[in-house]
Amino acid sequence: MRFMKKYGFHFLLIAVIADFLTPYVLGIFYPKLNQLTAVMSLFGEVGSPVRQAFLIWSVVAGSFYTLSLPAIYTTLKNTSKMLAGLTTIAIGSYGIGDCIFTGLFSIDSAEAQWNFSTWVHNLGSGIGYAGFLLFPLFLYLIYKKRGYRWESRHYLILLLLSLAVAAIYGLARIPQLNQLTVFRQLGLWQRISFIFNYLPIVRFAWSQIKKNPVNR
Repeated sequence: MRFMKKYGFHFLLIAVIADFLTPYVLGIFYPKLNQLTAVMSLFGEVGSPVRQAFLIWSVVAGSFYTLSLPAIYTTLKNTSKMLAGLTTIAIGSYGIGDCIFTGLFSIDSAEAQWNFSTWVHNLGSGIGYAGFLLFPLFLYLIYKKRGYRWESRHYLILLLLSLAVAAIYGLARIPQLNQLTVFRQLGLWQRISFIFNYLPIVRFAWSQIKKNPVNR
């Protein structure tokens, strides 16, 4: 546990980098998948040539997110145990629900109905993505409680930006709107949305690493 607290924010950065690189690295070996229109989970569907690599990569990235949880809670608990817990749960739900569950429960888009694996995958992804979105909200509240105006304002801006792009991504998933040019690029909007979700995590992790370098 002490090791996890000491290197937790390094694990968090590694998780984000691994998660971010997933579609771009695997896309090299799956050129038939249109990254502008296809969501990232299709890398792990039945029949994908990079399925095993995607599933393993997802579990590894999720594990790094999970390893960061003790450090996140320990850093924030003195301000508010409740908010610290919610912030930790937000990252944990994403790491477990949207990464580890993605690796353990893949989807099969060829099936007419959802099977058990697809149900678990989609449920986990939904819960995980909600945590992904709410993470900067909890940081905004924590830094506002601490009286750090610049920090709280920064996370509020990142929250609003991520929600705006997530809203466009959500609209692009609606079949009736998916035919419109602006919403047709579902994969692109998903990747842009994830980038805005990564930004507050990277900022938070990097600020903590600079504040508490491991060689002290």
